[in-house]
Amino acid sequence: MSTTEPGPPGDAAGAVVRRSPADQLVEAPVDGTAPPSGPHAALVSLREEVAKTVVGQDAAVSGLVIALLCGGHALLEGVPGVAKTLLVRTLAAALDLDTKRVQFTPDLMPGDITGSLIYDAGAARFEFREGPVFTNLLLADEINRTPPKTQAALLEAMEERTVTVEGLPRRLPDPFLVVATQNPIEYEGTYALPEAQLDRFLVKLTMPLPQRDDEVRVLMAHDQGFDPRNLAAAGVRPVAGPAELAAGRAAVREVTVRPEVLAYIVDVARATRQSPSLHLGVSPRGATALLATAKAWAWLSGRGYCTPDDVKALARPTLRHRVSLRPEAELEGVTSDAVLEQVLAGVPVPR
Repeated sequence: MSTTEPGPPGDAAGAVVRRSPADQLVEAPVDGTAPPSGPHAALVSLREEVAKTVVGQDAAVSGLVIALLCGGHALLEGVPGVAKTLLVRTLAAALDLDTKRVQFTPDLMPGDITGSLIYDAGAARFEFREGPVFTNLLLADEINRTPPKTQAALLEAMEERTVTVEGLPRRLPDPFLVVATQNPIEYEGTYALPEAQLDRFLVKLTMPLPQRDDEVRVLMAHDQGFDPRNLAAAGVRPVAGPAELAAGRAAVREVTVRPEVLAYIVDVARATRQSPSLHLGVSPRGATALLATAKAWAWLSGRGYCTPDDVKALARPTLRHRVSLRPEAELEGVTSDAVLEQVLAGVPVPR
């Protein structure tokens, strides 16, 4: 079931939009399929841990956990000042993972991301110095501000999970998640990611401005001395780690999907290709991504099977960046989310 809440940045003031369950991180009851403790409970408890520093962004937390469970990457969109960096740092601390941040700029070179060979005069040889990509959670801040050559280097590392320098491949840590951010209101001096590169991100998450009550809580925390640079003082502690993530990934792979639900995912993808508002619909890769995220959401909801509701819940975060609007639709103010809502409303749901 969908509920209403204030729209994301860019909507009219006071506008109300429909949000799917995954966009709100609904507290789905556990029906007994998942154990009350162990990796499931640990990963679900991330919400409470992250909420100690980040208020009102449960949907983004849910999306990042799903990306970790699926071994994918996330594109995070939000105006400056909505705690994108703090969210990633807190999530890494709650998962006991290493994290690094790179501010993308027009003069950033591929070697600044992946690493490079440095000559050691004492040893009279070249040694590889790892770049910031060698971490568990990498925050690629404003990825669209760096030239395509540097973007491609990062996206290659995301896809291959390796960095190759002088013909020698070097494996990246596991787990490895890239959270790339974009500013939705400022495009001057940026290099837009092409559709083929956007398709490499498993999900695109939006971080809207907080609601009034949440914003009051933010100010109260700062008034009481909250320091975003000191997460330990805020009480953030590790509640899960690589072992729980590995167990969660294994459990997600075991989630069963009926043939009717598989066909429903295919029908949703094919319907986007026939929408008059789109000139680019969802590819087969997008359909497989929707299958993966729906299975992860089913497991987080405490079930060992996937339903059409899981597919609906993850359709917008998984597909919104994989479709491209026609120019005339953009002029009319149509959004990708609105088109996906129409598609979901028009595709028959299996019983």
